[in-house]
Amino acid sequence: MEKHVTDAGITIQPVYTQPVAMQELPGEFPFTRGIHASMYRDKLWTMRQYAGFSTAEASNQRYHYLLQQGVMGLSVAFDLPTQIGYDSDHPMAEGEVGKVGVAIDSLEDMERLFKDITLEQISTSMTINATGFILLALYIALAKKQGADLKKISGTIQNDILKEYAARGTFIYPPQPSMRLITDIFAYCSKEVPKWNTISISGYHIREAGANAVQELAFTLSNGKAYLKAALDKGLDINVFAQRLSFFFNAHNHLFEEVAKFRAARRMWANITLSLGATDTKAQMLRFHTQTGGSTLTAQQPHNNIVRVAVQTLAATLGGTQSLHTNGFDEALSLPTEEAARIALRTQQIIGYESGVADTVDPLAGSYYVEALTNEIETRAWELIGKIDAMGGAVSAIEQGFVQEEIARSAYQYQQQIERGEKVIVGMNKFTMEDTGSPDIFRIDDSIRKVQSDRLAALRAKRDNGQVQLLLQQLETAARSSDNLMPLVVTAVENYCTLGEIADTLRKVWGEYRS
Repeated sequence: MEKHVTDAGITIQPVYTQPVAMQELPGEFPFTRGIHASMYRDKLWTMRQYAGFSTAEASNQRYHYLLQQGVMGLSVAFDLPTQIGYDSDHPMAEGEVGKVGVAIDSLEDMERLFKDITLEQISTSMTINATGFILLALYIALAKKQGADLKKISGTIQNDILKEYAARGTFIYPPQPSMRLITDIFAYCSKEVPKWNTISISGYHIREAGANAVQELAFTLSNGKAYLKAALDKGLDINVFAQRLSFFFNAHNHLFEEVAKFRAARRMWANITLSLGATDTKAQMLRFHTQTGGSTLTAQQPHNNIVRVAVQTLAATLGGTQSLHTNGFDEALSLPTEEAARIALRTQQIIGYESGVADTVDPLAGSYYVEALTNEIETRAWELIGKIDAMGGAVSAIEQGFVQEEIARSAYQYQQQIERGEKVIVGMNKFTMEDTGSPDIFRIDDSIRKVQSDRLAALRAKRDNGQVQLLLQQLETAARSSDNLMPLVVTAVENYCTLGEIADTLRKVWGEYRS
């Protein structure tokens, strides 16, 4: 590998001397320099900590702790059974309940998860895709029980199924009905929950699967185009629904490449939305959440990860993120302990309040290197998007395996560079030490499944099961039509239909996708 090359393979010139036209202003199309004229001078990014594990009560305790420590918004992680539509007592859930996130089976669990938290007063991000429509319905049902004004509740569901097929794997249904669910959410929320971000189009998991910065950008924006076109085909107004789309990017280790990626992303999305008919500037803005790179964390010398996360936090904030989650230093070993979560949050707070990053808008603008790198990343990403468009768009490119193959090739090349020592990973392939033992590990007890199963049995014994069956039959009938499913799903969860029952009802109609 050449010495002066970015992670995406872009050659770095020793010096940049060509003049750069700095005519663009922050807050103005195409938003290269930020979507707000004053950016963090008026308001810092939303500081989130992604958390969820075990039971709803255990996660609720962590949320209260994080809110006390200065978190500005909650970010919920769900366990694998919840993500792929199985109740905790389903045979497929064995060994996974509460492990990588919180187990949510019903409205009762949602009530426990947000106990003593007023939904009108916080912004909640939920990392959920195939069952995103059910979790959104549960959140809405809980807000109604709290007496909240649905016009005021705010947050985000990830709801990005295309990247699941390409990079992550927690899909349930085939692409077409999955896209139908997404556009149903767009239409429903635009009227009922207008402040809710209906999708968080995710490059994060694409990058975690092995893509480089250019691929992350190109594949993410291609997916975004597919969602725009699907909504337009449904007759929705791009100037309305596009305002509630957001993005979710990875902050990796190469500081300048990541900053340039974020700047290029805003410029490219502004032009994509304009080309598809968006005339309202708010519909042209790319707003994004960032998470520091989980795949960059090492189990060896885990405290080194604190420094990695700090550099990645700088990349996200210098690049103009609207929201940020910082990883715990121990996440290559386990879910983060309270200490690791606190250090990760303090990293954001120190950079936000002490570093001067927030004192000016787009601090790296005008750097010959950063401007040239922004342009080069954009050029290469457009070339890749052009290939995807020629295949018929993102859905077709995924179905043909193109995106998956590109990611796999990039991941293989990167791993080879590490193994040959061309890519230095401090503490892993250079500057290594004898094993000095691991820090405290946060472990989840397998008894959680029995707790959840007992609760499900009690719920099914006391609810109106005749009403449950009627609502599930109505949902099945609606799924065979073109009716918007969200009102029925909200009513179903209000009557304590479980997540698994709703997901299985739609499995009967649409089947399951096999890659």
